[in-house]
Amino acid sequence: MASQTEKKELPACPVETTLMLIGDKWKVLILRDLLPGTKRFGELKKSIGTVSQKVLTAQLRDMERNGLVNRKVYPEVPPRVEYSLTELGRSLKPILDAMWDWGEEFKAQNT
Repeated sequence: MASQTEKKELPACPVETTLMLIGDKWKVLILRDLLPGTKRFGELKKSIGTVSQKVLTAQLRDMERNGLVNRKVYPEVPPRVEYSLTELGRSLKPILDAMWDWGEEFKAQNT
């Protein structure tokens, strides 16, 4: 496994690079739910819905490794962990907005 300081080999195609980072149902929903602000793990799990704890943890770790999500652990008992978007993560907002608009248009034409 590559360390955080090692650079990954990125695809030549920029679309493929973007899909590598967020091309998964759960990652897009995590981004959607963190855009308004910081959330705790349980809040994220509840707002996303059917995702398992294991999958959500793996997705958040991957997003943290790729610089999209910040993870802050508070030294409390029980531990409190909060997640927020980094500046890089927040820069994906126009992409999510475009997905929202496209989905609304699609639903309007197909209902």
